[in-house]
Amino acid sequence: MQHFVTVLRAFFVVTPLLSAAVLAAPETPAAAPKSDESLRHLKDEAVRSAGTLTIAGKTLGYGAETGILVVHVKDPMDADPVPATDKTPAPVEPEAGMSYVAYFLGKDPNPTRPITFVFNGGPGSASVWLHMGAFGPKRVVTSNDSHTPPAPYKMIDNASSLLPETDLVFVDAPGTGFGHLRGADKEKAFWGVDQDAHAFANFIAEFLSRHGRWNSPKYLFGESYGTTRAATLAYVLQSQKAIDLNGIMLLSQILSFDNSADEPQLNPGIDQPYALALPTYAATAWYHKKLANPTATLEPFLAEVERFALGDYWSALAQGSQLPTEQRAAVIAKLHDYTGLSSEYIDRADLRINGGVFEQHVLGNGTTGRLDTRFKGESLDPLSKETSYDPQSAAISSVYVSVFNDYVRHDLKFGDDKTYKLWAPITSWDFQHRDPGSPRGRETGATNVINDLATAMKVNPQLKVIMFGGYYDLATPYFAAEYELRHLPVPATTAKNIEIKLYPSGHMIYAHEASMIALHEHAADFIRRTH
Repeated sequence: MQHFVTVLRAFFVVTPLLSAAVLAAPETPAAAPKSDESLRHLKDEAVRSAGTLTIAGKTLGYGAETGILVVHVKDPMDADPVPATDKTPAPVEPEAGMSYVAYFLGKDPNPTRPITFVFNGGPGSASVWLHMGAFGPKRVVTSNDSHTPPAPYKMIDNASSLLPETDLVFVDAPGTGFGHLRGADKEKAFWGVDQDAHAFANFIAEFLSRHGRWNSPKYLFGESYGTTRAATLAYVLQSQKAIDLNGIMLLSQILSFDNSADEPQLNPGIDQPYALALPTYAATAWYHKKLANPTATLEPFLAEVERFALGDYWSALAQGSQLPTEQRAAVIAKLHDYTGLSSEYIDRADLRINGGVFEQHVLGNGTTGRLDTRFKGESLDPLSKETSYDPQSAAISSVYVSVFNDYVRHDLKFGDDKTYKLWAPITSWDFQHRDPGSPRGRETGATNVINDLATAMKVNPQLKVIMFGGYYDLATPYFAAEYELRHLPVPATTAKNIEIKLYPSGHMIYAHEASMIALHEHAADFIRRTH
C-alpha cells in the first residue's frame, strides 16, 4: 500500500509544474513526465534510538535500530546492467523490503553476544505479537482471558524481556510491517514455504554482515507458522549459507499440516488430528467447567486423556466402519466424559470433531477462542456448525496494533510516513515444499518440514531445540506438537537435544501472566545453557 501512496505523492508534486507549463505555452503539448526509476526499486532504511529497561530495580541501557532491509531472490550484482541505449527499462527482479526492530544491550553492541531472530507466523503475519507481548523491552498489558477494554492502553517495561540474555531482532515477514514487495511475479517470489524461508535466510545473512555478528551465538525463535519457517530456515541457513545455529525455540509449533485440527474432515482417512486435538478439547472443557466429574488439577487429567487418545480412541478411528458396536459405544462415552459434548452429537459426528465444531458447541451458548480456548464470546450465528471468529484474537488485537503504532513512531522514531501492515494481503500461499529427503528435491503434498529440522539436527549435532506449548491452543494443539517431535527421524542421541515445556495458556502463551514469566525463565535458561 505504501508504494502506491508514494507514487500518488510523486504524481501530485509533478502536476502543478505541468499545469504552469500548459498555462504559459498552451500551443505546446506538455511532455509526458519521465518515469522515476527510483520508484521501481526499494531501498534500505535504518533509524537508531536508545532506551532503558528496568528489571527488579536495575536499569539496563540499550540501543535500538528500526528499519527496512531489502532482500532479493538472487544477488542483483549477478545481473548485467541494462545498456545505456536501451529505452525500455529491464523488468525489476523480485525484491522485498523486510522491516525489523533490533535491540542491542549496552552502549556498544558486543559482537560475540548471542543474537536471536524472532518472528511470528500467519503465514504473512508481522512480528508485533512477540515483540510487544513477549520479549521486547516494552510490552502491552492485556486482560487475562477476556476482552481488553478500549484505549487508552498501557505499555510497561517488560521484566520478561530476553534482552538481558540475547540481542533481539524482530523481523516482519515479506509484505508485512513497513515492508513492501517489488518486481515481476513478486508474490510468487516470496509467498510460499520455501520462498519465505529463503527470504529470511537472506535477511539474516545480510544482517549479520552489516552488524558484524557472524561470530555471535545464533538463535531462531518462531511462533505458530513461524515454527514451520524456523525448521525450514534452519536447514536453508545450514545448507546454503553455512550458518550453524546454537538453538531453535518453537512456540505453538506446527511442522506437519496433516496434524491440523482445523479441517481434518477434508482429508478423509487421516484421523490422527482428531486424536491429537483431544487433550486440548479436554483441557478446554475442564477450564470452562463443562465436565460432569472434573479433577482438581489439570495435568493428571490430561495424562489420562493422552493415553486414551493414543490407545482406544486411535484404535477406534483406525477401524472406521468396521468398529464393533460395543467398542463404539464405549469410546463415545469416554469422549463425552472428556469433552463435555453430548453422546448423541459425538455419535452423529462419527467420533470425529474438528476444532471449529468443538469451539462452537462446547459451551452450549457462545463460542470459545481458537488461539486460546480460555477466551469465550458470543456466537455470531448460534445455529452454525462451526465458529466464525476467534474471541481471543478479537480481545487483544487492538491493544497490540494501537500500542505498537504509537511506540514505533514516538520511541523508535520510525514510520511517520509509512503504514504498518499487521498482515500481508495474501490470496494464495504456496504450501508446496521441497523436502530435503526427497529424491531430486521433489515437492511434497501437505506441508511437512519435520525432515528439515531433523536434517539440520543431524548435520549439526550440537543444535538444541526447545518447544513451548499451551494446553488451551486449538490452532496448534500441544499434543500434536509433541507427537511431531517424537517422530523426528533422528538418532536417540540427537533426540536428547529436544526439550518440551507446557503451560496453562493458549497459542500466545505470553497472554497469560504466570505463563509468560515461566516462558521467559525457560527461554532465558535455554540460551544460557547453549552458548
